[in-house]
Amino acid sequence: MVLPIRVHRTFNDPMDVLPREFGTLMDRFLSRRDMADGGSLAPYGVDVRADDDHLYVDAELPGFKKEEIDITLENSTLSITADRKEEPDSQPGAEWLLRERRYTRFTRSFTLPPTVDGSSVDAKLVDGVLKITLNKREETKPRKISVS
Repeated sequence: MVLPIRVHRTFNDPMDVLPREFGTLMDRFLSRRDMADGGSLAPYGVDVRADDDHLYVDAELPGFKKEEIDITLENSTLSITADRKEEPDSQPGAEWLLRERRYTRFTRSFTLPPTVDGSSVDAKLVDGVLKITLNKREETKPRKISVS
């Protein structure tokens, strides 16, 4: 049994939408969450934390495959870029009633502290979260000094 699909389409007066869209744009600009990195189109969150031995970067990338993600580390700058292309029509001849999943691009860059060892980086994609682990250099790690 096929259930009918209802897509509600309403007319929005552009003058009603304008204040909301302007507010959203200003929030993005003032918070610099999406604008600071050159213009992320997808507003996914990133967490960065550190302990004595490592620096951890966790980036939300829901729906991205590992083949669509590019990570570069150059001159103490860690860059994460992900591009998801539009899916081809799986049912030729079918009419779209609603289509919200289209091309998505994510890009973020971080300047790493000098304590990070760029030669040792591990990256995994687990349940839509990219987990990057960077080791700290041995000479910058805290060490215990004994009193004689």
